[in-house]
Amino acid sequence: MKKNQQKVHPTVFVVFISLLLDLLAFTMILPLLPSLLDHYKENDTMGLYAWLSDQIYFFQKLVGAPEKFNSILFGGFLGSMFSFLQFVTSPIIGGISDVVGRKAVNITCLLGISISYILWALSNNLLLFILARFIGGISKGNVSISMAIITDVSTIYTRGKGMALVGIAFSLGFIIGPMIGAIFAVWAKQKTGNWFVVPALFALLLSIVDIIFFTLFFKESLPKEKRAQHFSTTFENAKSLIDARDLFRFKALQTIKNEDLRELQRLGLIYFVYMFIYSGLEFTITFLTHHVFNYTSMQQGWMFFAIGVTMAIIQGAYVRRIPPQKTKATAILGLWIIIPSFVCVGVAQGVLMLYFGLFLYAVSTAMVVPSITTLASQYGTDQQKGAVMGIFRSLGALARALGPIIASIAFWSIGSQITYLIGSVCLLWPVLALKNVI
Repeated sequence: MKKNQQKVHPTVFVVFISLLLDLLAFTMILPLLPSLLDHYKENDTMGLYAWLSDQIYFFQKLVGAPEKFNSILFGGFLGSMFSFLQFVTSPIIGGISDVVGRKAVNITCLLGISISYILWALSNNLLLFILARFIGGISKGNVSISMAIITDVSTIYTRGKGMALVGIAFSLGFIIGPMIGAIFAVWAKQKTGNWFVVPALFALLLSIVDIIFFTLFFKESLPKEKRAQHFSTTFENAKSLIDARDLFRFKALQTIKNEDLRELQRLGLIYFVYMFIYSGLEFTITFLTHHVFNYTSMQQGWMFFAIGVTMAIIQGAYVRRIPPQKTKATAILGLWIIIPSFVCVGVAQGVLMLYFGLFLYAVSTAMVVPSITTLASQYGTDQQKGAVMGIFRSLGALARALGPIIASIAFWSIGSQITYLIGSVCLLWPVLALKNVI
């Protein structure tokens, strides 16, 4: 094997830094959501907060959740909206980038994200804040574009390393971003009025730095001779990119080999089921630690910090070094590991069992997502890589939109132990199904 075949392309590191800047700004808002919702509860003059609270109250009573968790449910539904918008837009944005190139489309996405932070800074009512989240959601196609770029510039030997770097960017973003947000949250308790303007402007600053950095240092990864020729194909396939049934069939990839299409369909379904169940645990762990262990927000912050550090270490020290022929085996191992993690978290009565389960959860996440994404990136022609990555990103977003809602209903209806144990049993299917994928 030639040495240059094993060397990660410099463009991958440009993508890594760009994603990290984006994720620092994106995750910063997470610890601020409770304070933001409290602010709009007191200051929303349009009546939207009161109307939405009535809908959340109905859902809270329906599933039997204590009233103190209403703000978490509220934040969860906002998160589901954000994920649903990614589900709709990611494959379309990926398909467009196959025609016009990655750079122009990604810069457009980054501009949209910056606009969302401007609107956040100006959001003196809840409607404007939701509009900011809406624009941010439809602009979040930059993640699928980033994965397509890595596919463009990687060989079969370096693709896994590139995808692992994306995972590291996510891990670092979810470690550092919420810490920045937590500092602002503590600061906000001492302020009155539109205190959120300062963190919003800080997020805007990070996004502007990201735009400047990407514009200056990124060189187009999809040359004209390798691009799809017409927009008509992208727009003709709009229905298949949005209709969930067509999305699972990868109908937008009309010219792909039948054998490759079947493998992608199976891989896509495996990824969706995994992310659906995984995101349910990710969302309801907040309920569990409050309800069973009486965790404070600070204790939860340290818990998520530990998860993020574990993921970053595993991805940096292990996953990115995995040779291509072991990518599938790594994904399978990761899927096996998450099964006992659900069991441990579900039955935990003490902190040691809880943290052991969360450790397994972090290890599994670090292995599964980059590995399955790498497997998916091997399919399709150069002109189809953006669409493939967009569809996978969209399937993950759909799972993240639905998983938390179903999991929270189960959590408050049948209890945490049964919910997590059912989840662990259901996770047997993805691992057994992946064994049969080529």
